Amino acid sequence: MHPPDPTGIPARAMRSPRAHAGLKNLHQLIQLRWIAVIGQIFTIEVAYYTLHLALPVQEMLLVVGCLAIFNVVSMLRWRTGRGVRNVELFLALLVDVAVLTVQLYLSGGASNPFVFLYLLQIAVGAMLLRGGYIWTIVLVTTACFVALVEYHIPLPMAHDVERGLASPYVLGLLVCFALNAILLVVFITRIARTLRERDARLAAARQRATEEEHVVRMGLLASGAAHELGTPLATMAVILGDWRREPTLARDKVLQEEIAEMQVQVQRCKTIVSGILLSAGETRGEASTETTICEFLDSLAHTWRGTRYVPTFLYENRVAEDSPMVSDATLQQMVFNVLDNARDASPHWVALAAEQTQDALVITVTDDGPGFSRDILAQLGKPYQSSKGRPGGGLGLFLAMNVARTLGGSVQAVNRSEGGALVTISLPLASIVLPDTQETHHESNG
Repeated sequence: MHPPDPTGIPARAMRSPRAHAGLKNLHQLIQLRWIAVIGQIFTIEVAYYTLHLALPVQEMLLVVGCLAIFNVVSMLRWRTGRGVRNVELFLALLVDVAVLTVQLYLSGGASNPFVFLYLLQIAVGAMLLRGGYIWTIVLVTTACFVALVEYHIPLPMAHDVERGLASPYVLGLLVCFALNAILLVVFITRIARTLRERDARLAAARQRATEEEHVVRMGLLASGAAHELGTPLATMAVILGDWRREPTLARDKVLQEEIAEMQVQVQRCKTIVSGILLSAGETRGEASTETTICEFLDSLAHTWRGTRYVPTFLYENRVAEDSPMVSDATLQQMVFNVLDNARDASPHWVALAAEQTQDALVITVTDDGPGFSRDILAQLGKPYQSSKGRPGGGLGLFLAMNVARTLGGSVQAVNRSEGGALVTISLPLASIVLPDTQETHHESNG
């Protein structure tokens, strides 16, 4: 059994927006039913002991007990976290209608002022159900109302409406109206909010599917481009090697430095192309290597520093407990994308830091550039949202966020008060650390 999350919904339901909304609606019905149980007990006690009405109290309390037992079963069903179908909500509402009908039959039938609680059942059903279900509720409640006109145990209470609020019948109508009004406002508002949240979750899921499709298309394009770039890069590497050994060029030190820099950049391009070809069309776990967290971070920082020119690059590894992990080119490229963005914004100073919390590896990249604009922060991670002002910009953070999200992590960005930006990558240890090590880590913390 899955424990509920802080919002009250079992964890399993968080997988699907529809399941999440269905369970929240079931929970609303459970809460409404508890109010009905308490309200019925209170009403029976007042009518019998205060108004001294001759009621079959034992039978009516037995019906209330059955309703309470059904609600306990509904709570156990809710805690399983399985998705709730419309037919389940429909049957639950039918049970509520049946209980209300039996109570009205035992206390005056259609002459009971609480007969208008049928309207509450119809209103709730209209919010929760679709199509034939809601019309079935309307037909059932109407049939019950008609049946109660003919079949009921008489209620010894005069309809003396001329007495105003001194009449028990008028007071009953007032209480029924107030109950309907309050419960409609409270629960219909909450159910409507649940439906809006479901629609928002579905829209987010569709947006995510669109973005992932976009990533796949870019991956195919990048893979094709990598194949095409392989040959010219190899040719350039050979030519640069020949130039460096050419006697007439060897005497020019400035030219030799420029050729050396070009060789470094060509080698970097070849490394990028090799990484694209290695990971194109592969899922995480294929072409992966076993390393440790510290080795991965140190190698990542060394490789990035060796292939990029930044006058000041600060690297701080604050991981206290080194653990075996699985690394692949995609994970490394994700951090490289964030570092490259930081270098573009701050060509003279970039900082990389890493630390390990109880459940995650947290990597922070800091720069002293102009920071993110409000528009960029509001659309963080969307493709082509960039302040660089060039076509195709904004894909670095977009790809980084998609990789992190695939691993169950996140990427967040903020502007620093002293200037520049801070990007935080959070990766769950469960997604990158080897399972045996992860279990040992939790046991040591426990």
